[in-house]
Amino acid sequence: MPTNRTTLAILYSLLALVLFDAMGLIIKHLSGNYGAAELSAYRNLFGLIPAAIALWWSADWHVRGRQMRVRQWRLALNRGAILTFAQYFFYLSLGLLSFATASTITYANALFMVALAVPLLREQVGAARWAAVLIGFVGVIMIVGPGRDTFTPAALLPLAAAACYALTGITARMMDHEVPTALINLYSSGVAVVGSLILAAFTQGFTPLQSPTDLLWIIGMGAFGGSAVLLLIAAYRMTEQSNLAPFSYFGIPFAFVFGWLFYDEAPWSELFPGALLIILGGLVIVWRERAQRRG
Repeated sequence: MPTNRTTLAILYSLLALVLFDAMGLIIKHLSGNYGAAELSAYRNLFGLIPAAIALWWSADWHVRGRQMRVRQWRLALNRGAILTFAQYFFYLSLGLLSFATASTITYANALFMVALAVPLLREQVGAARWAAVLIGFVGVIMIVGPGRDTFTPAALLPLAAAACYALTGITARMMDHEVPTALINLYSSGVAVVGSLILAAFTQGFTPLQSPTDLLWIIGMGAFGGSAVLLLIAAYRMTEQSNLAPFSYFGIPFAFVFGWLFYDEAPWSELFPGALLIILGGLVIVWRERAQRRG
């Protein structure tokens, strides 16, 4: 019996998580010799390729005459600027924290999206979703650990990244519905290239390649990240986002396993039970949104 579209979309999204983790592992590996902003610049340069491919694949874009102009171009540019800082904060955290810890904290973006949807989208958020946000943020606080002897300000970096990633999601929803998602992503990727280049110039600058092997790592970083983006776009075109959202939390155990395998990191005391509360809060949000759609 052939695999149905929803199952295939879930498989695509899980493979995308693995590829995003592979990209993050390379960033962590390279962060000892290269700054976060320049790694972000390399990533975004490569990111233009999948963004252009995704736009060409977009049926809506072809139907609408392959228009490149966007009425809300200022909002699209702002989204790219926010994406620049999201990547910078996350990439910087990968060089300072354990891989699983940095990755897990960024999953707070779903919680931020609910909180930001109230003032920015004028959404009505009920008690169930607010309770889910509270549960998730308790988990985040347990992982970040303010007040503990082991607390480090670097743990705030992936939290800032999560807030910025949530803003990119909110601003995408603020765009006109007729604008293809792929075109929004292309605008954001283009701005992120410029933004990361400027950010690199004002932070650590650009470091000469330390070895030919590093060039291969950088190419791999771009290939993994770009392929992950294409897989996610393909997955979201095949089924509803609510069908995929619960599986995104598989990224937390994936990150833990990869951090243990490649960097011999096993931050059990940092992640648990906080990570479980983040997952619980996220799943409650997904459940509530699906219930509202059905109702």
